[in-house]
Amino acid sequence: MSVLLVIFLMWAVTYPVRWLGLSLGRLHLPPFWLSFLQFVPVSVFAALVLPEVLGSPEWPRRLVACVVGGLLMWRTGSLAPGILGGFAAYWAVRVLGL
Repeated sequence: MSVLLVIFLMWAVTYPVRWLGLSLGRLHLPPFWLSFLQFVPVSVFAALVLPEVLGSPEWPRRLVACVVGGLLMWRTGSLAPGILGGFAAYWAVRVLGL
């Protein structure tokens, strides 16, 4: 299966669900559920990233990339610079042979 097909299938599965969630924005949820839902993306992201970073044989490179990406996301408040900066840091460390 090609990489582009996998990316497309992942988009096809996740986009409608996210769109549905965003279209439900007119609902008024109780404060408990609103505060609960604010932490779901962070916890899911951590559950996906931490095993891949720390469980890898090249964990020092991945840890550097995560730190750089996290700092960029924190400073810019946007996901895209964090992802691109994390990838750039990973490849820079890899090319330098560290």
